[in-house]
Amino acid sequence: MPFTPAEMARAIGQGLLSFPVTHFDADNRFDVATYRAHCAWMMQHQLAGLFAAGGTGEFFSLTSKEVVAVVSAAVAECGGRLPVIAGCGYGTAMAVELAREAQAAGADGLLLSPPYLINGSQEGLAVHIGAVCKAVSIGVIVYNRDNAIVDDVTLARLCEQHPNLVGFKDGVGDIELMTRIYTRMGDRLTYIGGLPTAETFAAPYLKMGVTTYSSAIFNFMPRWALSFYRAVRAEDQVKVLAGLRDFVMPYIALRNRGRGYAVSIVKAGMNVIGRPAGPVRSPLTDLTERELEELRALIVKAEAAAPATFGELLARNA
Repeated sequence: MPFTPAEMARAIGQGLLSFPVTHFDADNRFDVATYRAHCAWMMQHQLAGLFAAGGTGEFFSLTSKEVVAVVSAAVAECGGRLPVIAGCGYGTAMAVELAREAQAAGADGLLLSPPYLINGSQEGLAVHIGAVCKAVSIGVIVYNRDNAIVDDVTLARLCEQHPNLVGFKDGVGDIELMTRIYTRMGDRLTYIGGLPTAETFAAPYLKMGVTTYSSAIFNFMPRWALSFYRAVRAEDQVKVLAGLRDFVMPYIALRNRGRGYAVSIVKAGMNVIGRPAGPVRSPLTDLTERELEELRALIVKAEAAAPATFGELLARNA
């Protein structure tokens, strides 16, 4: 049975979230088999939810049919063991259509990304989000970022009108806005950290009720990602700072070398560990060979505390 909106929200708030990459073959087509294998591999580790065709999964580069195919593959592989949340977005009519198709494919929830291109008023955003909420019975998570930033008043009104609006993902980094939202809404919503390389902001955001975040790093370093998340939740500042200093900050410096590298660097990490997911789709570009080797060095260094584990991983996937 699918997770109810309340069950989905509760489940994802209790652990780390995975946003798997979307696998493409040599002809740039969705590779179902390797994607499912990747989902199965990630689920060997402790996860609270899987977001199919999200930002790390290149939602913005997928056709609507491909989004449904990716979501269907994730649902089939997860088998109800954890919630599957589908990417959703674009204009209102397209978002409503995608939302309904994702629900039909078995998704337990939606991550609603901003509309395409234009900036809307608070009233316009409320109508857009409300239309998606009304179109489905599954849970909806609003992704607050870019051209779709709702304020605390708008969000509170939407929550009153739509019981299945159960999550809020922050991709803005506005501390005052996040504080206003949490102060007003409290436990009515589950809050997700959604800034690029969310590990950077995880510790301070925990103080504002953000108990989970989307870890792209989990795609290629699941043990490290889980260890870091547990340190955040335990408020182990020594371990958190060490993880930031030794891996996250150098990783961000490499990520910042190219536009769109927030996704490209994750697929590069997959190559490093021997689980390639194919190239990114244009307009994104892959890391250069030199950058790939720099990432390899970072990963090897980060895994040095458990060299046998990393060696086994490379050998198993060679």
